[in-house]
Amino acid sequence: MDYLERALERKFLRMSSFFKAVLVTGARQVGKTTMLKHLAAEQHRTYVSMDNTMARMLAKSDPVLFFQTYKPPVIIDEIQKAPELFEQIKILCDASEERGLFWLTGSQQYQIMKNIRETLAGRIGILELYSLSRKETEGQTFPNELDFSLSCLLERQHLTKKNDIVNIFETIWRGGMPDVLLADAEQRQEYYNSYIETYLMRDVSEEGGITDTIRFRKFLNACAALTAEQVNYKTLADAAEISQPTAKEWVRLLQGMGILYLLQPYANNELKRLTKTPKLYFCDTGLCAYLSMWLTRDTLMNGAASGHYFENFVVMELLKNFAYASSKANLTYYRDSNAKEIDLFVEENGIIHPLEIKKSANPDRREVKKYELLDKAKLERGSGGIICMCEEVIPIDEKNCFIPCNLI
Repeated sequence: MDYLERALERKFLRMSSFFKAVLVTGARQVGKTTMLKHLAAEQHRTYVSMDNTMARMLAKSDPVLFFQTYKPPVIIDEIQKAPELFEQIKILCDASEERGLFWLTGSQQYQIMKNIRETLAGRIGILELYSLSRKETEGQTFPNELDFSLSCLLERQHLTKKNDIVNIFETIWRGGMPDVLLADAEQRQEYYNSYIETYLMRDVSEEGGITDTIRFRKFLNACAALTAEQVNYKTLADAAEISQPTAKEWVRLLQGMGILYLLQPYANNELKRLTKTPKLYFCDTGLCAYLSMWLTRDTLMNGAASGHYFENFVVMELLKNFAYASSKANLTYYRDSNAKEIDLFVEENGIIHPLEIKKSANPDRREVKKYELLDKAKLERGSGGIICMCEEVIPIDEKNCFIPCNLI
């Protein structure tokens, strides 16, 4: 398969020209190594993986000798397996003025991140890579940054095909793992099965000391059944026959491995009685669909959970968009004690863009009335709207539009 250009490349190269070390975190198999090797194709850069037993043993026992063997500039894969290298990386960073000496990949476990922050503060840039977004698989790039304004959306509309629910649900069902893009239904099923057995189960036993694979599999299935809902640790604990503190720990572990994403609730002193519970999403909708046994695109599209999967897809597309963009945005959702809910707040430079997410091609325009609570609380409200399956951008009022989901 040809290399697919990743939206993170631009940001990665900028960080590499600024920091002495750059770490790309993310789930297994999302394409971290492929991207780094592609970017290093023109350079003389050593490559070594900590999945290689001999290299890992050397790294653990003699970091100095390790870097004499694998001289910088170097790509080190799965760095979390050899935290002994961090101290030596720090010494080498401080001894050189060169930028981009160390390109590292790893999963974002709590221990590792703590280790890195303590040892390599100020010397390392940390970026996260997710599975492929729809824009990446389609080879689509938009020239403007997404700000949900009518002009921005209309400019994007000229550059893309019509929104189509079958295409969108094909993307949702298949997921964004590079290896499944060309797989048929049977191969896809085997891919996800072996992904869970070989990577996830091995990593959770190594990282979290979890040996009860049957309970853990039940736990994963329970998470998939709860996608796009508020996290309910009691439900998850009951499903896997574990305690609630264990359920919390397992969710945190899956978050660190780039499998789950928790969307935090909006918090603000002006607005009282807001929920404190995050919402749970899968970083890859294909894995979620596999776990819930949606065996074809059409059964998922016509099934009872299709709205939840659509919401999961939209939230992850926006998360990827802002993770790779030059300006940072904070994503939250709004829910108060009167069960008034707004699916997504995109907060950028103190301005909140409120968004509802609806699978329908013709949602109720009155949904945007809810956004007035931002004005009441004297919060600055930017452009927003309803992200849905409509075919073209339609203004609702001066601040909101019906937004086709293929424009985000």
